[in-house]
Amino acid sequence: MAEAIRVDQALSMRWAMAQAEKAAAAGEVPVGAVIVQDGRIVSEAHNETIRRHDPTAHAELLALQRALHALAADRLTGATLYVTLEPCAQCAGAIVLAKVGRVVFGAYDDKAGMAGSVGDLLRHPRLNHRPEVIGGVQAEACGQLLTAFFAARR
Repeated sequence: MAEAIRVDQALSMRWAMAQAEKAAAAGEVPVGAVIVQDGRIVSEAHNETIRRHDPTAHAELLALQRALHALAADRLTGATLYVTLEPCAQCAGAIVLAKVGRVVFGAYDDKAGMAGSVGDLLRHPRLNHRPEVIGGVQAEACGQLLTAFFAARR
């Protein structure tokens, strides 16, 4: 992990893409995530659903768990989650429950995205927490990771 490295938005998304590449190398769907607080990466993760035999082991969920543990906290209001793919319903729910301050994602997910594509759980007006959401950051590069991964399997 890189808690000593100070990062900005572009570097944070590149770090998340590096995690996605690790996932692809392991045969996992290439999604990567990092959580940044006070300009420092406090956790990183990539999909591990196959390795763990657990369909819930998404990059976002693992990164949230690791950040909460690393910070000895039960919420991440001052943190930003960078993830290469728009969060699904499971991950969006966890993001809301952890009270993440901001979510920055790369590629939109027209099949399962819950930050505007299929639904918008992250900004639902009836929920008690709504993070700031910034979508489409380095979307082409993030999407290409997924496209290449699935093209190689066809």
